[in-house]
Amino acid sequence: PCLLGGCSLENSLKPKVQWLKGLGMDDSQAAKVVVRFPGLLGGCSLENNPMPKVHWLKGLGMDDSQVAQAIVKFPNLLGSCSLENNLKPKVLWLKNLGMDASQVAKTIVKFPQLLGLSLEINLNSKVQSLRDHGFKDSQIVGAVARFPQLLSYSSKRLEHRAQVVEASGVLTIE
Repeated sequence: PCLLGGCSLENSLKPKVQWLKGLGMDDSQAAKVVVRFPGLLGGCSLENNPMPKVHWLKGLGMDDSQVAQAIVKFPNLLGSCSLENNLKPKVLWLKNLGMDASQVAKTIVKFPQLLGLSLEINLNSKVQSLRDHGFKDSQIVGAVARFPQLLSYSSKRLEHRAQVVEASGVLTIE
């Protein structure tokens, strides 16, 4: 029988689910990915879309379990995030901020949604806001490496967090 625009269960759907499980996902994790990103089961071939992204993530120093963890948290990593126009520029941005390769990989595992954020609206503006509060880039790198979700905060929430950190004296601002 044909499902999802001509994809057969045996020739398309099962191999894609098996591929997810081959990354180390259990049945419930693979199901979560499929529910959150049903396009995976559609027309894209594994060889043309998800596999190159997984290969690239591994090249950043991530192992299969870390790649699987990132995909479960952010299934669109396999779909709507273009490798050339989205993923690679975000990793370059993290490196230019001052992260080493190990920090970049750990940051992606902790918060893969970062790769779906806008460079201008989210990443650059949030880092600039922290700089405006007097934080040095090395402090920002440390904060983002420990808690990358910080870059997804609204400007108001980020402002409040920066004030709390300043007031607590946890980081001294020079």
